[in-house]
Amino acid sequence: MRLEHLYRVRFTYPEGWSIGLEGGWEQHLYLAEGRCEGALSGRFRGANFPLRRTPEGPFQPDLRAVIETDDGAAVMVECHGYGRAFPPGRRQIVGSVLHLCDDTRYRRLNDVVCVCVGEVRSPADPERRSPDLVMDVAELVWEPIAE
Repeated sequence: MRLEHLYRVRFTYPEGWSIGLEGGWEQHLYLAEGRCEGALSGRFRGANFPLRRTPEGPFQPDLRAVIETDDGAAVMVECHGYGRAFPPGRRQIVGSVLHLCDDTRYRRLNDVVCVCVGEVRSPADPERRSPDLVMDVAELVWEPIAE
């Protein structure tokens, strides 16, 4: 197997909510807005519904979004993974990403599994509460297993 870079997405959470659960767990909901650049380029909008163990602990992203490509297609995105609580100011994200599209230019992504790595960064603007998020998404390319 090998990885082929597809795109980088940068986004923020302009709105968000959280609810405290038993045992210190938290359920969050964030609206996401940003932009993708790469083989998929365009506007990125969605919602993340992550579960978090504690206010300072790791989280489990559950992101659903759409990329409105610059050439007029709509590509739906589903991302699940694990968000580490470290390092401070640049918390790490790892995950899997699936895409759905009915546009012939991007339909091949319906049969592709992708992986992502990213960071939850402290906001560049200290007046803003939302972090800056950056994720690189790569296609996991199947290759024959050597005997």
